[in-house]
Amino acid sequence: MDISRILEYALEREYEGKRFFWDNASRLQNAEAAGAFKAIAEEEQKHIDFIAAQLAALNAGVTAETPALPPAGFFAERAASESIEVTVSESMVADLPVLRMAYLIERDFAEFYGQMAAKTEGEAHRILEMLAKWEAGHERLFKRLHDQAFEKYANMPWGG
Repeated sequence: MDISRILEYALEREYEGKRFFWDNASRLQNAEAAGAFKAIAEEEQKHIDFIAAQLAALNAGVTAETPALPPAGFFAERAASESIEVTVSESMVADLPVLRMAYLIERDFAEFYGQMAAKTEGEAHRILEMLAKWEAGHERLFKRLHDQAFEKYANMPWGG
């Protein structure tokens, strides 16, 4: 298993994820969901920086320092504790596909990192497991936001 190729692929996906979250933050009608998208875009930048540092260290033949990052699930837990609420008046149907796509992106990231971690050992395994846990926290957040918005929409009387 070539860890450098895994990390290069992961870096490209993280850039794509960051662009998705940043670009769509302004499209969401719900201000709190938009704020969550911006925060996740910043989190994705941390992933980009982390992966880039790992690649640079690998290419230099040294072990990269692991930055002091919040534990996996930190953002999702913080959002839950702050009760990010999706209201029907703010979050119209247009937000649902964007929230669903956010959930699917994060699920794909978590699955990818988990699958690659299962195929590696040592430091590479540890790095990929850490990334999988971070993405799983993001996945849970967007699943919850989507499901809350959908539940409210589905239970609205026809005609709003």
